[in-house]
Amino acid sequence: MNHTAIPNATMPAEATMRHAITTRDESFDGSFVYGVVTTGVYCRPSCRSRPAKPENVRFFANPAAAESAGLRPCKRCEPRGIHDRTTQLMQRLAQYIDKDAGETLSLAHLAKQAHLSPTHLQRKFKAVLGVSPKAYQDAARLKRLKSGLKSGQSVLDSITDAGFQSTSRVYGATTRNLGMTPLAYRAGGAGETIAYACRATALGPLLMAATDRGVCFAQFGKNEAALTTQLRSEFPRATVVTSHMADSPELDAWIQAFEANIAGTAPRPDLPLDLRGTAFQIRVWRFLLQVPEGDVISYTEVAAGIGAPKAARAAASACAANRIAVLVPCHRVLRGDGGLGGYRWGLERKRALIDRERAKRAQ
Repeated sequence: MNHTAIPNATMPAEATMRHAITTRDESFDGSFVYGVVTTGVYCRPSCRSRPAKPENVRFFANPAAAESAGLRPCKRCEPRGIHDRTTQLMQRLAQYIDKDAGETLSLAHLAKQAHLSPTHLQRKFKAVLGVSPKAYQDAARLKRLKSGLKSGQSVLDSITDAGFQSTSRVYGATTRNLGMTPLAYRAGGAGETIAYACRATALGPLLMAATDRGVCFAQFGKNEAALTTQLRSEFPRATVVTSHMADSPELDAWIQAFEANIAGTAPRPDLPLDLRGTAFQIRVWRFLLQVPEGDVISYTEVAAGIGAPKAARAAASACAANRIAVLVPCHRVLRGDGGLGGYRWGLERKRALIDRERAKRAQ
């Protein structure tokens, strides 16, 4: 895999980064590092070393990503140190947001807490956490909302305690992450209809289920009975129905496209996904969606790619918590030594998926 291919979501645009190193802009320190392939060294953007030729420069989200590509830190600017300090500062700010997620935390207020300008805070926070401060607070509020609903608290009290200013906000954009309305979530899916279809595929029985927002469940199993039992345990009070065109017009077509993909006869279908998890899990899953078909990446590289280089074990746990097989391609993540590592649907399936994707790309 090309180790420089860190998704742009974790770094500024390339033109911006090139301008930053040309002007030695200190405000970008901690947002990314750059390596010089002819010297084998990586630096912070403000490094005073002699400028390298543009064609020899490579960009990385953080020191861990640069070092995984075989580069060593510059002794002059010590990029590892500035990134560690920035990481610690942003992590402390994230803890502050978690603690006061229900409050109104403007970007200006957070910037004052971090002793940075709003622009610099936005850039550095996204570089370290993988999301903007606002997106992080939204996820923290959602987590608080879900906790309140699970505890039996009323819907209105849960919404208020989580810091949402109106019920319309909760029932709008937020439900795309929750997967269903807050009332339905609290009631174990009561009032929701989830349609499913099961197929015999090249990798064994597959059950795919969807809410009206997208695929919420796609798993391999022993048989249809075991898979439907698992689906019902996820949504114990939802109305779970076998897919018919009247109930879910898209689901049959989705699962056929999915089956063709795992059989190696069609590209990965671009299906709407109903992702539900913690803010960290969703960052990992979104990162995995950007790993090209046929490539593999280590858990350490996943952690580095989302700006949390010390969280390789947590990244592995997020992969294990993935409920949507293949569509969120956690099968492309291996151990650092190249071993297959774990896979909740069995290592034979993981090996087969990787082999099929590599063979397809080699054609």
